Amino acid sequence: MTGEIRISPREGLRGKIKVPGDKSIAHRAVMVASIATGRSEIIGFPENEDCLSTIRIFQALGVQIEITGDRLIINGKGLGGLSEPENVLDAGNSGTTLRLLLGILSGQDFCSIITGDESLRRRPMRRVVEPLSRMGAEIIGRGEENLAPIAIKGKKLAPINYLSPIASAQVKSSILLAGLYAEGETSVEEPAKSRDHTERMLRLFGAEMKNDGLKVAVKGRAKLVGREFRIPGDISSASFFLVAAAILPNSEITITEVGINPTRKAVLDVLEEMGVKVNLTNVREGIPEPVADITVRSAKPLKPVNLKGEMVIRIIDEIPILTVVASLADGESSILGAGELRVKETDRIRALRVNLTRLGVRVREVSDGLIIQGGSHLQERDSLDSYGDHRIAMAMIIAAMASKKGATVLNTDCINTSFPQFMNILNTCNYSGG
Repeated sequence: MTGEIRISPREGLRGKIKVPGDKSIAHRAVMVASIATGRSEIIGFPENEDCLSTIRIFQALGVQIEITGDRLIINGKGLGGLSEPENVLDAGNSGTTLRLLLGILSGQDFCSIITGDESLRRRPMRRVVEPLSRMGAEIIGRGEENLAPIAIKGKKLAPINYLSPIASAQVKSSILLAGLYAEGETSVEEPAKSRDHTERMLRLFGAEMKNDGLKVAVKGRAKLVGREFRIPGDISSASFFLVAAAILPNSEITITEVGINPTRKAVLDVLEEMGVKVNLTNVREGIPEPVADITVRSAKPLKPVNLKGEMVIRIIDEIPILTVVASLADGESSILGAGELRVKETDRIRALRVNLTRLGVRVREVSDGLIIQGGSHLQERDSLDSYGDHRIAMAMIIAAMASKKGATVLNTDCINTSFPQFMNILNTCNYSGG
C-alpha cells in the first residue's frame, strides 16, 4: 500500500462537474456485450483498474475489445463463443468481476482459473459458489471453496429457483448470468431488493426477464444481440462531492448526467433526511438507466439518522462518506445491519471507527455497524489511513477538508481501483481557505 495526499481545510467549494461512468454498470456492460452476438458500442466507460480487469479477462477469453477514451467497441462472441484462456484470469481488486464471472464461466465447455490481488483473495466466495454448484457447476477453491484462486470446470447447467439468504446484487447477478446457459427458467428471490443493473442490462440485450416482487427470473438460451448505449455517471463516486458541498461552508456543486436508478439513489434520500437540500434537474429516462443533474448546497444544521435494514443494503457503498456527515450532525446516528462492510476491501467498520476516532469523533464499533456521536468539530491529525480501501481513502480526504487544520491521508493509490480522476476533479472546484 503506497501513496499519500496532504489535505488542507477548505470552504467555498463550487463548480459544475462530471464523474466517470458507473462502475457497476460498466462491469455488466462488458460481460453481457461479450456474450452477445455482434457489435456493441458503449460510451461513458470508466477507465479504472477494476473495470480494466474485466476487459482484460474477456480479451483473454477471445473477445475483441477496442478502447478509445471512454468508448468501447466490443465484438460479441455469443453465449457459446468464448475461448478457453491460456493462463490464469486475474480480477485484480474487483469482487464484482470475480463473482459475476463465476456465473458465466460455469456454463462454458472449458476449464478456467480465476484469482485476484491479496485483498480479493481474502473475500468470501461461498455465497456464489454454493448456488452455482446446485446448478451443476464444478468449482474448486481454497478454504472449502470459499476463497480464490478458484478453478471452474464448465458444465451443462440446470435451472434453479434460488431463495437467497442475503440481498446481494453480486449473488443475484452471478446466478442470472449462469441461468443464460441453462435450459428453462432460473430465478432468484431475495429478502430485500438489491440493485438491478444486471436485469436492466440483460433486458436491453434481448433476454426474456420476469419480475415478481423480490423475485427475478431469466429464460435460458436467450439470443443476446449487441447494442449501443451510454453508461451514466456513478452515483457512488458523485456522493463524495455531494457530501463535500453539504458539509463545507459556502459551497454549491452540480454533478451532471448521474445515474439515479431507484435501487442506487438512496444516498440522496439519506442526505435529505439529514437536512441537505438535494435538487434534481434535467431528469430523463436514459438507456438503460435513468439520469439527472444533481445539485447540493451547504447545509446547516445537519440532523442525525438511524439507518438499518433495507436502507443499509441500498447505501452499502456510500456508508463510508455518510459517516463523515453523521460526525458533524447534531446528535447520535447509528448504522446497523452493515456486517457486509467487514468483508470489503478492508474491514470498513473498523477502519472508519479508527479514523473517525483520530479526528476526535466519539464513535462506537458494534458487530454490524457504528454508533456515531455527532456535533464534533473534526480535529487536525498528522495522518489518517485508508487501509488500502478506495472508499475509505476518499471519505477521509473529504473529512480532512472539513477538519480544523487538515490531515495527510495514507495509502491513497487504492483510489485508482475505482476513481483515478478523483483528486483532479476535486481540484477543479473553486475554493477558498486553507
